[in-house]
Amino acid sequence: MAPRVLRLCCDIVRWFPVVFITAIVFWSYYAYVIQMCIFTVDNIGEKVFYLILYHPLLILFMWSYARTIFTPTGKVPREFFLSKQDADRISREGNEEVTKSVLMNAARGLPLLNRTTTGFPRYCEKCKCIKPDRCHHCSVCGEVNNCVGFSNYKFFVQFLGYALVYCLYVAATSLKYFIEFWSGGGNSDMGKFHILFLFFVAIMFGISLISLFGYHIYLSLNNRSTLESFRSPIFQSGPDKYGFSLGKYNNFVEVFGDDKLKWFLPIFNSDRDGVSFPTRTAQPNCYQTMGQTPKQPPSVGDGVTYPTRTVDLDSDGLLADRQRWMEEGDVDGSGRYGAHDNTAINLS
Repeated sequence: MAPRVLRLCCDIVRWFPVVFITAIVFWSYYAYVIQMCIFTVDNIGEKVFYLILYHPLLILFMWSYARTIFTPTGKVPREFFLSKQDADRISREGNEEVTKSVLMNAARGLPLLNRTTTGFPRYCEKCKCIKPDRCHHCSVCGEVNNCVGFSNYKFFVQFLGYALVYCLYVAATSLKYFIEFWSGGGNSDMGKFHILFLFFVAIMFGISLISLFGYHIYLSLNNRSTLESFRSPIFQSGPDKYGFSLGKYNNFVEVFGDDKLKWFLPIFNSDRDGVSFPTRTAQPNCYQTMGQTPKQPPSVGDGVTYPTRTVDLDSDGLLADRQRWMEEGDVDGSGRYGAHDNTAINLS
């Protein structure tokens, strides 16, 4: 009973950031539309101009935010899960040679390119399954209360982008009235305090979003996840941080889809399955011929020296706290594919 109550409390607490952001947006609507556009702006043309541009931005911002929050992250296909006997054998014996043998046998025929430094399939001890390429055990992103992965990364980037444009637009159009009220002019009622606070909040959130949005644009154009930017994916030939990079345009298409009309709309637009991905060079895709991964220096920018272990852990010195496995995870065996750390994806 106690663990269930604790889990319920944790679920409620995880919604706090979402509720807070939503409340800020609702308040900003009141401050901008009612207090500024309706009660403060005198020129009718200016009112109409501001409101016509404001509402599409707000719709795209909240639409992409909702899609990020409520889009299911998906599940690892059943063929990636070990049988109960194999999983129990790994847990019971804890022998590296036994683990290697079981994983190599289970991985035969699976569409796998990534591996550990020892050349063996990456294994999730919590879900008892072999990890698909670029897949890691789920961590929930606090701002959206959801795993950010293959199925919703496009929406997450759009959310950051539209939130940034929304903040900059509100700040730019309220600047004149902010200066007027700050210098002591205009009305002296409570409305001016809404506008003053609106400008400060828009600038504050806008500044914080610039770096985050820019970072994810960089990741998208290089077809790299957050984890892959710290720790390069390992192929049979060794670590290669550019392994999934297909060129700037193709990398963009990998995230935003082939249909250009849907690039900037929060609509899923990819024919990928979130399990296998194209690479810039041909890679062997079967563990039938798998051997030891050649010893090579880490590629530039890896930032870590890889320890030798069969099980691929989703944490390192840089990401330790953010990459801890979630305690609510998948007791029914339904892992989530394409889910990375707080800001990572299966596509980037």
